[in-house]
Amino acid sequence: MTTKNIYSTLSVIPNTKLHKLHFDQGLTLIELMIVVAILGVLAMIAVPSYQQYKEEADRQLAIADLTEVRFYIERFYAETNRFPADITELGNLPNNGNDPWGNPYVYLNIANAGPGIKGQVRKDKKLNPINTQYDFYSKGKDGVTKKQISNKDSLDDIIIARDGLFIGVAEDF
Repeated sequence: MTTKNIYSTLSVIPNTKLHKLHFDQGLTLIELMIVVAILGVLAMIAVPSYQQYKEEADRQLAIADLTEVRFYIERFYAETNRFPADITELGNLPNNGNDPWGNPYVYLNIANAGPGIKGQVRKDKKLNPINTQYDFYSKGKDGVTKKQISNKDSLDDIIIARDGLFIGVAEDF
């Protein structure tokens, strides 16, 4: 049905709501404000959900990177009978050695470094070392970390602990 047919059909229906419709008018200011308000409410709901989803995706990506590099470190140890002195000895790292937030991953060789390394080892809330062979972790979203992982600056760190038995967010350790 064409526009001309619609107008002719409406003109033969007297005294109805359809007869009074005007097809050439646009939205009124009130209608436009209602549409903008609805879009605003939808944005208020969608943006925090998206940010939460992105944050969780970044955490999972960091965990996957740590798991992959842990495999490289263990393979390096199996081939050379020592842990790498520096993470660059492993070659190509996921995302060029950076976590999802753009900070470089941190590696510390504990097993082959000698007695001077003990002060640099990360510790749990009871001040026990979280690893005995090496420490490899992301500083998390804020890019700040402390030696004790229960410190508020370290709670968002993604860590390997208990020599690989735990890989996840420091807050959950």
